[in-house]
Amino acid sequence: MKLLTPSLLIITFFVVGGMVFKSTAPRTCATILPNDTIFVLTGDMRRIPFAMRQLRKYPDADLYIIGAGANGSFEMARRVTIESDSKSTYQNALAIRDIALRTGLDRIVIITTEDHMNRAKYLISHELPDAEIVMCPVPLTDMPVTKRLERWAIEYIKYIATLFGIKEG
Repeated sequence: MKLLTPSLLIITFFVVGGMVFKSTAPRTCATILPNDTIFVLTGDMRRIPFAMRQLRKYPDADLYIIGAGANGSFEMARRVTIESDSKSTYQNALAIRDIALRTGLDRIVIITTEDHMNRAKYLISHELPDAEIVMCPVPLTDMPVTKRLERWAIEYIKYIATLFGIKEG
């Protein structure tokens, strides 16, 4: 019985923490201003098309496609810049920091899937502590519930690892 109590406590904390993690992720896109700079993190096939739809709504915004998998040409190419060197969310945060510092940005819009948003924001805000980060999540409503739960669980575990200082992987 003594072994069960700590295990049950750990499981309870993990489950409750996962519920908090999911409930604190934004569900809708915050307000994007007409001249904002938008950063979309690659890694999911929904993100770039979602970002391109946002760009059509805000034609004066600049769009940076950040990360592995960013290639090809896009409509409105004069407003789109591709960074394809970063291979992880942490490297995405470093690339965004470098661009923001080089161009003098103090407000950035981040587009990534809703399950990935908390960890991405955490890493980016640590690289750009004085920047305003506007979150614009890509919903996962078009996938089976079991797949969504799996993705949320994986991102939650990665988030916990990030809180313990593990930024890569």
